[in-house]
Amino acid sequence: MVLPRPSEKIREQLVGRVRDVFNDVEGGQKPVPPSDNALFERDSPIRLVHADVVSMMVGGVRGLLLQMLHPHALQGVLDHSDFRSDMHGRLRRTARFIAITTFGEASEAEKVIARVNRIHERVSGTLPDGTPYSARTPETLAWVHLAEATSFLESYLKYVRPDMPLAQQDEYFRQFALVARKLGADPVPETKSGAEQMLRAMRPQLKSSPAAKEIAQLVLTQRPKGAPIAVQQMLGTAAVDLLPPFARSMLGLKNPGLTALPARFAAQAMGRTLRWAFRQN
Repeated sequence: MVLPRPSEKIREQLVGRVRDVFNDVEGGQKPVPPSDNALFERDSPIRLVHADVVSMMVGGVRGLLLQMLHPHALQGVLDHSDFRSDMHGRLRRTARFIAITTFGEASEAEKVIARVNRIHERVSGTLPDGTPYSARTPETLAWVHLAEATSFLESYLKYVRPDMPLAQQDEYFRQFALVARKLGADPVPETKSGAEQMLRAMRPQLKSSPAAKEIAQLVLTQRPKGAPIAVQQMLGTAAVDLLPPFARSMLGLKNPGLTALPARFAAQAMGRTLRWAFRQN
């Protein structure tokens, strides 16, 4: 019998712990196996970006913070989500949706997209000023997508591949646009410059509010199940560090400045370790 090398044991333990964070193990949920029949080819930009655990976590927090600045997206969370009581569950479900639509069988991707669309049909109501909102509104969906796509890519550029060619960055937006359109988002950027233009165009729709600031603090103070508090603080600081200055101001968050340096170093080190564990180096 050949005994596993110590490094292999460490690798397996790390992979197992990460998978436990993103999957409902108690409910029998298993990791999504990468497929050659996915919506996107292996080693294409979207699969490379979405495969990096640490940059996706940092980008995910940044994306959530941005999303809360849109009154319609915020009210949908307040009225129809168990975000306050089960933030980890919500984040885990979002992570699984991204995993299936990026890496899973195309048929399974279509099923989860259809399921989300059915859920969105039931998400509607009114803002405090009486304005009606719906999770099926194309522009609201477009903002949610824009916040996610720009955040995931910015984090990947910061912590994994700062020299990623612009053509591949544009291809990332084109690929991710496929999922966004299936969810009903419109307009959807297909290039990095298009995303930047869209961000500027949508800024007048964004609002600072006590509720947005409350959710932001909740996002930044709730740590993933089983994760040390130091990891939660690192992810939060790194995410705030990547936010546009206008978003930090609207959410009442301070620019981390030099205090972000330890978080950056920790995120880079953790990212390298997990890429080694998942054999992505």
